[in-house]
Amino acid sequence: MAASATAGVFFANNRSISFRKAESSKRLLQPFKAEAVSDIGFVTSQLGGIKISYDMSSQLPKSISTSSAPALQPIVARRICPFTGKKSNRANKISFSAHKTKKLQFVNLQYKRVWWEAGKRFLKLRLSTKALKTIEKKGIDAVAKKAGMDLRKL
Repeated sequence: MAASATAGVFFANNRSISFRKAESSKRLLQPFKAEAVSDIGFVTSQLGGIKISYDMSSQLPKSISTSSAPALQPIVARRICPFTGKKSNRANKISFSAHKTKKLQFVNLQYKRVWWEAGKRFLKLRLSTKALKTIEKKGIDAVAKKAGMDLRKL
């Protein structure tokens, strides 16, 4: 017994989109040209409940830009303490069945306003809690000097 197989192939060129239906008897339907053009420059057609879109904007002339400035990347604050250098640790999360999964243990960073006596102003810093305890014990000038930071630039 021979089963009749139906296969569909989409053909796309610059001007039209066609659909040919191949059956076991080798009959081909005539190419279908989509003539509906929307306001935004897309050619659309509906064949058997399938919506096909072809972007006509690729054929439009490209605008010439005079300034070639690179795109600005967003500034992302890294999870590192500037005073102690603490950063996240890779560890294993161990389940009840002793299955090990990698995880990150992040540093306990806090946004804190710290009074700087020499500069007579507050500094807004993102510090680890360990650095906060060290600043309370030794002072912000000593901790910044050891870390190699210039507090006047903050």
